[in-house]
Amino acid sequence: MHSVTPALRVRDLCKRYEDLTAVDGISLDVERGDFFGFLGPNGAGKTTTINAVVGLATITSGTIEVFGHDNVRHWREARRLIGLSPQEYNFDRYLSIRDVLIYQAGYYGLRGPAVRKRASDLLERFGLSSKANDTFVKLSGGMKRRLTLARALIHEPQLLILDEPTAGVDVELRIELWSMLRELNLGGTTIILTTHYLEEAESLCRNVAIIESGRLVALEPTEKLLARRGSTTLSVTVERPLDPIPPVLLARGARYDPETRTLRFEGIEPSAIAPALAELDAHGYAIENVDFKRSSLQDVFLDLVGH
Repeated sequence: MHSVTPALRVRDLCKRYEDLTAVDGISLDVERGDFFGFLGPNGAGKTTTINAVVGLATITSGTIEVFGHDNVRHWREARRLIGLSPQEYNFDRYLSIRDVLIYQAGYYGLRGPAVRKRASDLLERFGLSSKANDTFVKLSGGMKRRLTLARALIHEPQLLILDEPTAGVDVELRIELWSMLRELNLGGTTIILTTHYLEEAESLCRNVAIIESGRLVALEPTEKLLARRGSTTLSVTVERPLDPIPPVLLARGARYDPETRTLRFEGIEPSAIAPALAELDAHGYAIENVDFKRSSLQDVFLDLVGH
């Protein structure tokens, strides 16, 4: 049985600028239909890698394949399959936003009534129909961000690359964009996301790669990464002082703060919470408050990159 060709395959990718090595031999696969987070601090090599994938940067060595097409030897086929939503706005300020989409389609050899309909459908989908004849400069920041997504989708790419798609938008629009992206992904579009909002990656991405100084320091499913490198803390406050502390709880690693009447369990598995609470109840201690915390992707990120 033949394995399915991934949406993106990167092997031993290097990019050097004279004495600077921006990307240092990274390899990764992004499977079809995945929602993939590509994370790292500023200057880590994220944008350089993305630019290499979409053909904006010439690679020093290594290979990149997009749905099996080498993006150097078969660059036309590879680039037709990618939609890029960049962080910076780079629209023609004199075009209407409908024409922004129609002109973008022309770069892929698409024209005619079907493209105009596709443009109208995208403007409707992203809540921009009322602004269709306005120029880019008349749009609000949130509308500009929506337009970057619409433009990236005009040629119906199979792989959508989002570079900081919610940078500078308010919380309400961010949640709205998250919903749109989930819908796109459920419809079959493979998505690669770069973001500095780590809660965004934790919420959206099934798999995560973290890059630091041009090298991958993590590449695995988000849940597995959180479980492997993260930690948990259970805090239980009781209504009266614990005296004595049940030995079985001490055996579970509980630490007791008599001033706050709080037991803390570090690294506790969720399945062990109910037995710990039951043990307190069996010894006659009424529970006043319970708080369970799991490390976030931000905690793991800081642990891996140090800043």
